[in-house]
Amino acid sequence: MLVDLIDVRRAIDNDELEPCFQPVVELHTGLLAGFEVLARWKHPQHGLVLPENFISLAEENGMIGLLMQRILRKAFLSTPVLPAPLELSVNVSPAQLHDLSLPSQISKLAEEGGFPLERLSVEITESGLINNLERVKKIVRKLKNMGCKLDLDDFGTGYSSLRYLQAIPFDVLKIDRSFVISMTDKRESRKIVAAIIGLGHSLDLITVAEGVETEEQAEMLLRLDCKMGQGWLYGRPLPAGRIPQMVETEPWMRPASYSMDGNDGTVSSLEALPAQRLSQLQAIYDGAPVGLCFLDCNLRYVSINQRLADMSGAPVAAYLGRKVEEMVPQVFPAVEQYLRRALKGEAIHGVEFFRPANDPGERGATNLLSYQPALDEAGEVIGVSVVVTDITERKRAEDALRESEEHLRRMVDLNPEIPWAMDSEGNNLDVNSRWAELTGLTKEQTHNLGWLAVLHPEDAEGTMKKLREELRAGKPIDIEYRVKSVDRGWRWMRLRGTPSTESSGKIVRWYGSVEDIEDRKRMEEALRKNRA
Repeated sequence: MLVDLIDVRRAIDNDELEPCFQPVVELHTGLLAGFEVLARWKHPQHGLVLPENFISLAEENGMIGLLMQRILRKAFLSTPVLPAPLELSVNVSPAQLHDLSLPSQISKLAEEGGFPLERLSVEITESGLINNLERVKKIVRKLKNMGCKLDLDDFGTGYSSLRYLQAIPFDVLKIDRSFVISMTDKRESRKIVAAIIGLGHSLDLITVAEGVETEEQAEMLLRLDCKMGQGWLYGRPLPAGRIPQMVETEPWMRPASYSMDGNDGTVSSLEALPAQRLSQLQAIYDGAPVGLCFLDCNLRYVSINQRLADMSGAPVAAYLGRKVEEMVPQVFPAVEQYLRRALKGEAIHGVEFFRPANDPGERGATNLLSYQPALDEAGEVIGVSVVVTDITERKRAEDALRESEEHLRRMVDLNPEIPWAMDSEGNNLDVNSRWAELTGLTKEQTHNLGWLAVLHPEDAEGTMKKLREELRAGKPIDIEYRVKSVDRGWRWMRLRGTPSTESSGKIVRWYGSVEDIEDRKRMEEALRKNRA
């Protein structure tokens, strides 16, 4: 609606201006932290009039100080229902920052309302600091001495001079709603919000995001480690009479993944300063038993740990900011395809790669590589995390084991006896392939008691009876029987075996061999006939 100067003057004279209170919430707990006081005009004909329709007129015509006094007096008189430690934040106009009496005005109004100044934050916009820094320093010095906190409002929309953050002892950095509202859709806004939060943390300032309207925005701000949120998600500005209801409201939404107990007195990782978390992560990074690096979307090294630098044969500093193909040209052609796939969002694990030696005379190394796409708060790929595990010794051990097994297999194959293994009940578990060559039975057909199928009918019952007796007694097995060979003839075999026990003495396996004794039996038979 359109209003003129006469309307504004009449509103001030008729006491039509009212304070409204918008909740400010701790993002990681959902708990109410306080309220921002906002001016509203209760127009007798048009109803509620928003500040953009009258604040600028009041500023341009020297009435902003009187307007502020009307609003703050009512706000402070309403605060007996505001329990400690909940705070209030109030805005001051850039025009008021030329008035050295501003601190005393605020002090007098707070005293009239019985509101402690230690729970008051005074919000200053960047535009009020331009060409007025020295006078503002005097004003804020008095405000700080009174116990007030200082907020830098709408950061990022003005000149965003870091000189102001250096010159003024701010306590709070407020992120303008224009960035917050668009941060879930625009990468640029998201990065600006992340940068402001990071700047706030580095200067030990509390960050407050204005204009939070959706749970998605709140969760993203929480992931970026913003401390406070303010906006319609938590409540619209309401009159003083609604303060008790807002104070008694249950905690606002907080993502389950970030719920915190808080009763054990420990400090959550969300509460730690970025510098502390960076030191913790760097210690983990450097102490990891594997090589680690992070590459940006141009495949440049953003970070690399000492272990991977040692593997590649160059100091850590040599990698930072340089491309993979430049630093490891002999490796890049083999790994580029995996890096490109990871940049498209694919996670790749278990890629085995033989890396040639860096120096002549050295042996190469075998590495196991994994490529994990790194995503930002909106799920966009911003780089690739690479894990390199040196499995050289394991591969050499595996190769040595395979070579040893091959030697053993050849020795077994050359052995005239046929090795076997049975469980404690006498069921066949394994037998050498030479049994198949002799009898025609496959390994699967010999499992359990399947091997009895090739025994001579006259020998089967006696063989099983003696086998059960020796299994039960735990004595070494020694049985002779005939089996049908692939040439359809019967051949004498000798089954021998011994038990394998665990520490308690319980038999868990039987191991032994089957020997072809057909020639020996024929010789014995020939001798017997000669003696006769």
